[in-house]
Amino acid sequence: MVSTDPIADMLTRIRNAVAVNKNEVRMPHSSIKEAVAGILKENDFLKAVTVGESEIGAFKELVITVSQPGASVNFTEIDRLSRPGQRVYVKADEIPRVKSGRGIVIVSTSQGLMTGDNARKKRLGGELMCRIY
Repeated sequence: MVSTDPIADMLTRIRNAVAVNKNEVRMPHSSIKEAVAGILKENDFLKAVTVGESEIGAFKELVITVSQPGASVNFTEIDRLSRPGQRVYVKADEIPRVKSGRGIVIVSTSQGLMTGDNARKKRLGGELMCRIY
């Protein structure tokens, strides 16, 4: 399956896994998806992120553990902000705060992907990727 927006596809897979109480999500690997998932893990929204071989062995696979069995999920909403048809760029002082600091926004800057708080501290603007709370 070819997706025109792999980040939105990843977020939808995570959202769907939470909706049906699955603990693990598998998807094709890309470095940007791994970076977004890594930021979500660093901020305790995901339990684990690993890269492994797919079942056919020809491609890498990203394995995301959403939560432990029987445990509650650490987020209630996850949204894509910038889309391929409508990119959203902001300056450092325009980066939004999510739910009074209880959530995060991921920003793609000239120095790589980072949370909105880190981008604000470094005075870097960029493309708003997604928000989670």
